[in-house]
Amino acid sequence: MPRALKVFRYSDGFHAWTVAASSRAKALAAWGMTRDLFRDGMAEEIRAGPDHAAALAAPGELIKRGLSVDVGKVERTKAPKKKAGAGAKDRARVAALEAELAGLDAAQGEETAALDARREALDREAEDLAKRQDRDREAVKAKLKAARARLS
Repeated sequence: MPRALKVFRYSDGFHAWTVAASSRAKALAAWGMTRDLFRDGMAEEIRAGPDHAAALAAPGELIKRGLSVDVGKVERTKAPKKKAGAGAKDRARVAALEAELAGLDAAQGEETAALDARREALDREAEDLAKRQDRDREAVKAKLKAARARLS
């Protein structure tokens, strides 16, 4: 025979969430909590009130009530779905993505090194060009100076 439903309420100060469940653990699961809110005093079992009847009418569904602005408004929401634990497929996916990232890092490092080598070669070529141009310019200037000297 199933256990009798109890009604539990949790509040964060802005909203109150009420749920009908057979145990405190199931209420915590419905709220999506892993911390024991009952021990902290943030959650409690209630036996009466407007949310009590609404929770019993829809067991397992969260009844949400705003405490600050919309007092009196009752809203039903679905309990958050339980996250499944990480399986072998998830771990394999993470491992594959980590390997892909490592490969990408290596490839990008090689590309950057190749670009740096080309940049250094271009810098050397530009320096050689500047030297040759200066040398050619100085040679023409010397010839021009000699030609002007003959004119005088």
